[in-house]
Amino acid sequence: MPQQKAQFKFEQFFATRRTVGFTPAPDGESVLFVTDISGQFNLWRVATGGGWPEQLTLFERESVRGAIFTKDGSRICFMADPDGNEQYQLYLMDAQAGWPEQITDQPDVQHYPGAFSRDGQYLAYSANARERRDVDVYLRDLETGDARMLVGGGGSFYFGKFSPNGEQALVSEVFGNTDHDLWLVDVATGEKRNLTAHPGRQAIYEPLFWAADSQGFYYKSNDGRAFSGIGFYDLTTDRREWLITPDWDVEHADLGPDGRLLAYSVNEAGESVLHLYDVKTRSERPAPALPPGVMLGLEFAAADLQDRLFLWLGNYRQAGAIFGLDLKTGELRQITQSMLGNLPEEIFVAPELVKITSFDGLEVPAWLYRPKETEPGQRVPAVLSIHGGPEGQERPAYLYGGFYQYLLSQGVAILAPNIRGSTGFGIDYQQKIHRDWGGDELKDIEACAQYLRKLDGVDPERIAIWGGSFGGYATLSAASRLPGYWAAACDFCGPSNLITFVGSVPEHWKPMMKAMLGDAEADREMLIARSPITYVDQIVAPLMVVQGANDPRVVKAESDQMVERLRTLGRTVEYLVFDDEGHGFAKRKNQLAGYRAMADFLLARLGSD
Repeated sequence: MPQQKAQFKFEQFFATRRTVGFTPAPDGESVLFVTDISGQFNLWRVATGGGWPEQLTLFERESVRGAIFTKDGSRICFMADPDGNEQYQLYLMDAQAGWPEQITDQPDVQHYPGAFSRDGQYLAYSANARERRDVDVYLRDLETGDARMLVGGGGSFYFGKFSPNGEQALVSEVFGNTDHDLWLVDVATGEKRNLTAHPGRQAIYEPLFWAADSQGFYYKSNDGRAFSGIGFYDLTTDRREWLITPDWDVEHADLGPDGRLLAYSVNEAGESVLHLYDVKTRSERPAPALPPGVMLGLEFAAADLQDRLFLWLGNYRQAGAIFGLDLKTGELRQITQSMLGNLPEEIFVAPELVKITSFDGLEVPAWLYRPKETEPGQRVPAVLSIHGGPEGQERPAYLYGGFYQYLLSQGVAILAPNIRGSTGFGIDYQQKIHRDWGGDELKDIEACAQYLRKLDGVDPERIAIWGGSFGGYATLSAASRLPGYWAAACDFCGPSNLITFVGSVPEHWKPMMKAMLGDAEADREMLIARSPITYVDQIVAPLMVVQGANDPRVVKAESDQMVERLRTLGRTVEYLVFDDEGHGFAKRKNQLAGYRAMADFLLARLGSD
């Protein structure tokens, strides 16, 4: 018999303060961050020296999603949406003694804050207000309330950065996840020039920061490379050059207030590594070593000359928290607290990076978590977890609010692969999913299932599959087209019918979806062949479906049609709908209820050890 072990409650693993964004005040003395301490994502501020954070918004229905400061730190702009519908509206408030003022009121329009002008009089933002299929850039006069379109007229444009002299701006044009351009825009006239045209090939270009003299800027790109690096565009010569070209992707970067020190992080197979670069000498500087984990963000304070870098860090035993790093001494100081469950550190399971050979010889990297305290010869159940995106990445973090670690504590192993299409492993690997949903990546999933079946200590008869968003689609695909592998399947807001899915996504997504997935008319036969609903009669494993009623990305009808067909066939299916949620969980009460239901379903069907 297995040895009796301490039982920790579900609530302990989910006793976390989720953070979804942060930015330091320009003077570096405080940090703005968005967290769900109140039970809903609100805007908070905490002194960098420590102490209890101050709550700045008191929303119950709306979720704050991100915030920016004016250059002098006197005002804040943030966006928020009601009940997860992603129709973000903009709010303005005084940073010291203000109350949020909603400055946009178009409930069917998405607004994204860009940046304040240097003098704080203007706010640049992006919105699909003119035509829902396009995203334009607007400039709002905060004194008069008037807004004018700066860039637009067709396509998806997102504001990047004002130049230090305020005369020019960088704007991104997004064609797809792997294809962007940068435009240089005259702020006064709106005249624009494409600086990165690359006909005949795909490449990302993302603006990072300007040189202090406004004569050039730094950008992130993968043009001509497998991985993204950092380059500099000299506007005086109209030439660009590479500065930093690692063999993995640069993920985050910022330039210090003195304009000399550039800090950046590199995603090495899922773990983040901090680097420092001296712009003047064009050479690397030694960087303090950080604990292994994932860097979710990195920023200097714009006017802080104390050599402090602010980081948003997490790992398999720590939900993301904000830290201050003294670059002179290497001291890392935690500013916010994210773990409240009073769990002993030894309970958490570190993942092991493994490689799984797929049908065509491609090596699929995966994170393997094995439960602790198993007996010799004991065989445990396992869950194959497929991440969303599909152009996302499974990383060794405290994922899904503690879902993995709770299942592990109940004796369930986890295999979380980065199937083809995942980011972080080069542009060729990422693009393998384009226009091939339900194709070769499903064969990767089968290879992972076969790997688990043969893995020492895993019961081949007790394997489940789980995933959200694209991972939910992959779950439905595997349950319907690879039915012999699963003891259970759990789909969290995944599309079931690719024909109806491509027609129901937000309007400004549709051109990108055509390139990424396919066209409902021209590719109709392929999309039908790749839709889980086509094979619904082959689903034999008990299935759970979880859905937000206000989901704008994967609308509720995607889950409804799958559940209705299964019920007509007399199959075992549980359906849980959250009326006040969208794509995922914004409200803590729903996060707890949803993940508990999914965990209970999997444990009941698998039988935990």
